[in-house]
Amino acid sequence: MTTTTAIRHPTRPGSAGICRGCWDQMHMPIPIGGPLSLPLRAFGITRSKMNPDICTICERSFQYVKKQRQITSGATILFADIRNYTGLSERLGAVELSHIVSLFQDCSAGAIWANDGIVNKQMGDGLMAIFNFPISRKDHAAAAIIAALEIQRACAEALSEIDVGEPFGVGVGIHTGDVQIGEFSSFHSDFTAIGGVVNQAARLESQAAPGEILISAETALQAPELVTESEMRMLSLKGIEQPVKARILRAG
Repeated sequence: MTTTTAIRHPTRPGSAGICRGCWDQMHMPIPIGGPLSLPLRAFGITRSKMNPDICTICERSFQYVKKQRQITSGATILFADIRNYTGLSERLGAVELSHIVSLFQDCSAGAIWANDGIVNKQMGDGLMAIFNFPISRKDHAAAAIIAALEIQRACAEALSEIDVGEPFGVGVGIHTGDVQIGEFSSFHSDFTAIGGVVNQAARLESQAAPGEILISAETALQAPELVTESEMRMLSLKGIEQPVKARILRAG
């Protein structure tokens, strides 16, 4: 069993009703809750689907917020995915399958939001999360690891009563480093992150067995107190020439 220590979330002025992304990125108090938010709704400024603590300015107006189309920023990227989903889809009906996916997405989003990350992309049986943008956290690597542990615990509990004839669960991969964040399409204005760090996080997730969290050495270095009891594994990842060292956590 892996134990974790609680990390206190930074306090921000008006965080209960003000967009934390706009506050961190522009020091601008954009109301997203209460009576002051009502006039903004007429202009389409509401809570973001990426995280209810940020607003649609953060989500859809990257160039306005950052004054450029893309930036390089330190971040931690998390990928999570339902293991054996293809096999499940061949045996289960659409209603049962959608129920499993909904449980996974809801449990994962709750854990990510609770640790100041955003659900940047949802891909059916998987998702990609970004930590440290637009909500800034110096301890974003630790926040991602804690979110991953919470994802595993919540999903294990939610999915435990579903009998599909074989074990199934969630795999998670996490990597930390500099990424390119911004708008990369003239047809789709929502920002995202790209680069080698994103690719390696996805590769780590693809190697995770049900219930496992694969954490890169770079992420582990920034949150050593959370990986002291973890197993170390050398992995050969597609598209990466040298073996990659990863730490393995399992939620107890």
